[in-house]
Amino acid sequence: MSATILLIRHAPHGHLGSILTGRMEDIALTAEGRQQAQRLGEALRHEPVSAVHCSPALRARQTAAALAQLVNLPVETNGALAEVDFGEWTGRRFTELACDPAWRMWNEQRGTALAPGGEGMLAVQERAWKHVTETARKCGNATIAMVSHCDVIRALIARALGLSLNNLLRFDIAPASVSRLIIGEWGERVISINERTA
Repeated sequence: MSATILLIRHAPHGHLGSILTGRMEDIALTAEGRQQAQRLGEALRHEPVSAVHCSPALRARQTAAALAQLVNLPVETNGALAEVDFGEWTGRRFTELACDPAWRMWNEQRGTALAPGGEGMLAVQERAWKHVTETARKCGNATIAMVSHCDVIRALIARALGLSLNNLLRFDIAPASVSRLIIGEWGERVISINERTA
């Protein structure tokens, strides 16, 4: 038996690319983001999705709701899929962070660097991987949609591929994209990365 995990990045919000929102409260999708979430749901509605899990962040819940409504399922929030806790960097502009040596170290050494007052990528990877693999084990041959965040999804794909977290920035995870994992007793396999459906 093997489970299919659809790793979905939330659709765009208004601060995307300008502010490190992290775990800031009430960051909602833009109008275009809501449209992308709807198109994403339409693209996936005919897949045999049996559960929809998501990060507690509003933008993730809104994205998940667009799919869940179309497949007539509830949205199950889970902290294991939460955005990285960026600590003191939360809410700062990327232009400001670019001048911070600690930020440069974070991006060069994701395997060991820590966000000041926040998490390291290894802890993020471990919590998310535990949720994904436990869900796969419980659900058998089911297809589970999981809506999360760029770096969380990168960390999961890196784990499945056996890549160092230091290489996390070598591939992209776009907003409203889908990446697919298959997980069974034999191990895991990455089927696709960064499918653009919207």
